[in-house]
Amino acid sequence: MKISVDLTLSPLQADYESHIIAFIKALRASKFTVLENPLSTQVFGEYDELMLFLTQEIKKSFQEVDISVLAMKIVKTDRSDYEPHF
Repeated sequence: MKISVDLTLSPLQADYESHIIAFIKALRASKFTVLENPLSTQVFGEYDELMLFLTQEIKKSFQEVDISVLAMKIVKTDRSDYEPHF
């Protein structure tokens, strides 16, 4: 099944920006469709493959910092082609 995942990573330390950039670069380097905006990053793909990948990348990111918050929303559909109609 296809899913859309919305991620917001917030490392709670002074050098937070480098950790966010590293996380986004790992997402970009994957085989999944990745869309970014100023507030979050969206990743689209098959549920089993994408969740396995995200689990690994989130763990790597968490191991690099003392405290980090990750907000994640999952939608059961591929919304990568969404275009507003207003």
